[in-house]
Amino acid sequence: MGTYFNLGNGRFQDCLDRKIFVDKSGIIEYTNECISEKEKYLCVTRPRRFGKSTTANMLVAYYSRGCDSHSQFDGLAISKSEGYADFLNTFNLIRIDMSRLLGDWGPRYTIAEILDNLKHLVISELAEEYPDIKYERLSLTDYIEKIYSVTHVRFVFVIDEWDAVFRSRKGDIVGHTDYIEFLNALLKEQEYVALAYMTGIYPIRRYGNESALNMFKEISMMDAEPIQTYTGFTQDEVESLCDKFGRSFVTMKWWYNGYNVEGIPIYNPKAVDEAVKTGVFKNYWTKTQEYESLKGYIEINRFGIHDAVVNLLAGDKVGIDVAGFFTDIESFTTRDEILALLVHLGYLTFDSATKTVWIPNHEITDEFDTIVKQIKLKTALKSDAESEKLYKATLSKDADTVNDIVSRMHQENSDSFTVGNEISLKTVISLAYSYARGYYSIVHEMPVLGGRADFVFIPTESSPDLPLIIIEAKDNDYDTADDAIKQIRKNKYMNCLPAYRGKILLVGISYNTERKEYTSVIEEEVKTQEYI
Repeated sequence: MGTYFNLGNGRFQDCLDRKIFVDKSGIIEYTNECISEKEKYLCVTRPRRFGKSTTANMLVAYYSRGCDSHSQFDGLAISKSEGYADFLNTFNLIRIDMSRLLGDWGPRYTIAEILDNLKHLVISELAEEYPDIKYERLSLTDYIEKIYSVTHVRFVFVIDEWDAVFRSRKGDIVGHTDYIEFLNALLKEQEYVALAYMTGIYPIRRYGNESALNMFKEISMMDAEPIQTYTGFTQDEVESLCDKFGRSFVTMKWWYNGYNVEGIPIYNPKAVDEAVKTGVFKNYWTKTQEYESLKGYIEINRFGIHDAVVNLLAGDKVGIDVAGFFTDIESFTTRDEILALLVHLGYLTFDSATKTVWIPNHEITDEFDTIVKQIKLKTALKSDAESEKLYKATLSKDADTVNDIVSRMHQENSDSFTVGNEISLKTVISLAYSYARGYYSIVHEMPVLGGRADFVFIPTESSPDLPLIIIEAKDNDYDTADDAIKQIRKNKYMNCLPAYRGKILLVGISYNTERKEYTSVIEEEVKTQEYI
């Protein structure tokens, strides 16, 4: 059993032995179809913590001739598919983990040197497996071709973290070119390839309108068909885990639901895994080096990305043109390229039907709150204590204090925005109530029969005694805070949760642009039945 060639199934067994295991073996039915239909080149990209390596380990266990994996797969979903056993442990397999390879060799070595060493190691393992097939100083590609011509056994290639070269060696154009040429020579138009499956964060790098690896079908967070249900955990899978381990599905959904993958709600697998195991619901997000590089763009409003972030933090969806996406951070030329990268990194989610992006869930909203403070956007709160003061003033119906805090924040920071005043006011409100997120699920633009409520604060399962809060914001010369309250009542926003019974706080916040004055009104009522 080698390090690269015909690996065993030990890594996948480790996955099976975990306390939390969700059967995603159904994806193999699709990869088998790709072999049968000659669509054998797949590049599947997802954010960190979305199970890329777990899938790679599973494919190795299924296809590799270096092991017998019947006992692992016979009870899984793939075993029920037609032709399940046709490809089970029937191929020669080469697996390469580019992230690990680069880490093992380090920055002192060029990409060309690392690839030369990789070729040598793979050839050594091939020669050990096939001692009767003479090596004769052939290249790796020629040697594999010779083995195939003698054995008639095709090869499956699993390349994990394929884009690590671009992420870890930014600006190394020579190294990037050497790497692309290596992949092309190894894979493109080679008869011995049964399947090439690459994972990564970035889609395949684009050079103008052409792809250097144009034989690959790209499946990403922006175009996940036909394997969208294998991108992360589905709602049914998460609900089943919560039921099995006695965790709150309502709380789980509030924290981690929200990734829209071709219309299917998807949960972050790593976050769900941690919350199920520990019973602690919190922000498990892992910051990425790529996002650190984007902070500068946001802070100086490069390409208007600051304004887009303002809209997103206000709970809005932002339109995006997805054509011409580049993965190289240094080569950004538009705002939409940055937004697209944020989707691939998992900070935003994307709707292919409406071509819009938004912040997916509470975990990422919490992360954006932290980021906003780190990059010193002027809309950030001066202190968490002020947010707590605002929250408590709202609960006690202290409209004067609410008015004072929101108006001061808006006045001090209104010059930060190049968008409309109403958007900036909503953004200030969203940020100002960051403290409340510890007790509420805050929904922006919540659809109700009579329209859309600007903000609905829904008490979490752990805070059932808190009131429902509905906030309507007005920013013009004629609508007052009283008018905002009237709109809530007229459009029956109190019906936003039809089954809810209990206390509701109606909050109206208004800014008169002509007089530059703020007013706030808070009213309370108890909902005992549906509003008609």
